[in-house]
Amino acid sequence: MAINVARWSIGLLVLLSILPCVFGLYFYLEGSEQKCFTEELPKETMVTADYTAEEWSEEAKKFVLNKDVLIEVFVNEISSGTRMYNQKLPSKGKFTFTSAESGEHAICLQTSAAGWFSTQKIRVTFDMDISDILDDTDTPENQLSDLAQRVRELNNKVGDIRREQSFHREHEMDFRNVSEAANGHTVSWTIVQLIILAITAAWQMRHLRGFFEARKMI
Repeated sequence: MAINVARWSIGLLVLLSILPCVFGLYFYLEGSEQKCFTEELPKETMVTADYTAEEWSEEAKKFVLNKDVLIEVFVNEISSGTRMYNQKLPSKGKFTFTSAESGEHAICLQTSAAGWFSTQKIRVTFDMDISDILDDTDTPENQLSDLAQRVRELNNKVGDIRREQSFHREHEMDFRNVSEAANGHTVSWTIVQLIILAITAAWQMRHLRGFFEARKMI
């Protein structure tokens, strides 16, 4: 019994370790409204997003696909302000981009079918997959054995973990540099304060000595 439980536990851990980094969400756009969200990406990370934009139909009383609806997608690298991706896409499809540098990226979507004063309501379903740029996901699974497929997925997962670790090391290095610079400024300011106090004390001693000598107290 204990052996079976251990096997199930190991199998569950392996299954969790090979799950891809995918998240999904949905949101609403009205008229020419624009929605953006940020994602921190390591360097050379490929992002693939599937989306569906459905328009509210008063006749059907539900959201339906409308081929006339176009979705404008653009991606900005926040630190440099560089626009990495900018395309007008159909109401349903996918897009892919690769991060050139590590850091925060703004992913924005808006409808381009309506005018500025339109009350058109669009529901966008959005699924994003973040993976290694070298991850060959187009290889047919039927060409690989189950064991080889699992090894490939585990290797890809290890690569993702290494990239995440490298990304966090870069952040830690930046934080350490900022902390060292702040500490250096603090020490410099403390030394300046001590010098000012020493000069002030010397001036006061000289002034008091002159005062006492003038009154022949010394």
